[in-house]
Parts: sequence; structure tokens; C-alpha cells
Amino acid sequence: MALPLPGLLIHGLTASGAALGLAALFAAAEEHFPIMFAWLGAALFVDAVDGSLARRYKIDESALPIDGVILDLVVDFLTYVVVPLVAFWRSGLLPAPLSVFLCCIVGAASALYFADRRMKTHDLWFRGFPAIWNVLIFYLLVLRPGPLVAAATMIIAAALMFVPVVFVHPLRVLRWRSVTLTATGAWTAAAVAAVDQGLSEADFSIKTVLVGVGFYFLILPLFRKFS
Repeated sequence: MALPLPGLLIHGLTASGAALGLAALFAAAEEHFPIMFAWLGAALFVDAVDGSLARRYKIDESALPIDGVILDLVVDFLTYVVVPLVAFWRSGLLPAPLSVFLCCIVGAASALYFADRRMKTHDLWFRGFPAIWNVLIFYLLVLRPGPLVAAATMIIAAALMFVPVVFVHPLRVLRWRSVTLTATGAWTAAAVAAVDQGLSEADFSIKTVLVGVGFYFLILPLFRKFS
């Protein structure tokens, strides 16, 4: 029996995120962090569109032997966790032995989080910090805080993966969606500009936008129950 072409193409698109993640991993190992984030940005774009396509064509109901959910998690773990942790290790934000130890702890904690069936709430918010280490470490490499702040940020974020707090999914949560999408667009533009300018050398205005939008996403859960 012929396998459905849309499903094959969509799974292939999702799998391409692994290739982009591997390119980002090579860049991270060589400390080419702007290039790394360019590859991760491409992978993030793939991650943003493949789910919508999968739902549109209902590939979970097809005869394909590939589990799209598992495939997506495998790719996400590479691009959201492994690559940014390598960048953190190579960044010099912490002494090498301490950064290795911290990355190992975060990696193990993230594996548990990815396997948690309660990862999302009924209204599609993430339960706990959603292991978006690519975003968090992007902020650390742009703002370049001291070792104490960098270590504390990583430890607190890892602990928040297992705390009953929520974080918005910027594309799927309906509450305040128009505002969130606008904020996401502003963040994307500022992030692209920061990558183009070498991350920590980005203009103050760009850093201000990144911090402001980050603050919006942090306080948004407080308004989850309000229209």
C-alpha cells in the first residue's frame, strides 16, 4: 500500500530540524554562537510550522509507521536542550568544571521533563518551565551576566520545570493571543538583530526589547484566568 505523500513530506520536514540542530551543534562546539543561533532559528521555524501542517493533514490518522510526536520530541531535545547546553559550556560564563556539572544536571532534568505526560495543561499552556534552554541561554549570551547570576538562572529554571507554574505557548494559547503574537514578532525581530550584531555587542535598544518582551512572557501567566 502506498504511504500518504503529505505525511511523508511533513515527517521529513520535522526530521530536517535534526540536521539543522546538528549544524548548530558543530557551531556551538567551535564557539561560533551567532552562527549557532542562526541554525537554531531555522530549526525553530521548522518546529513552528510542522505541527500546524500535521494537524491540518491529520497525519496521526495516516498509515505511516512513524510517530510524529516522538519524532518531534527527539528533534526538540537536540535543538532546545543539547545544543544550547554545549553553547553554555563553551561560553565561558562559568568555569569549565562547574559548567559541565551544571549542564549534566540540566540535561538529566530536561530529559525527565520531556517525558512528563503532564507537560501541557488542558488549555495548552506549558506546566513548568518548558525547557527552552535555547531561549534562556540566548539571553545569557546577549546579556553576559556574572558567573553567580548565570549559575543561579540555570538552577532556578531547572527547578521550575517541576513546579506547578505555567508558561505560555506563544502560538497555541488562545488567551491574549493577539498581544502574545505581536510580542513574539517583536522578540523575533530583536533576536535576529542581536544575532546579526554578535549577541553581546547588540545595541542597547535591542537588548531593551528582548528584556521587555521576556518580562511580558514571565508575567503573562498571572493573567491566565482573565480575558
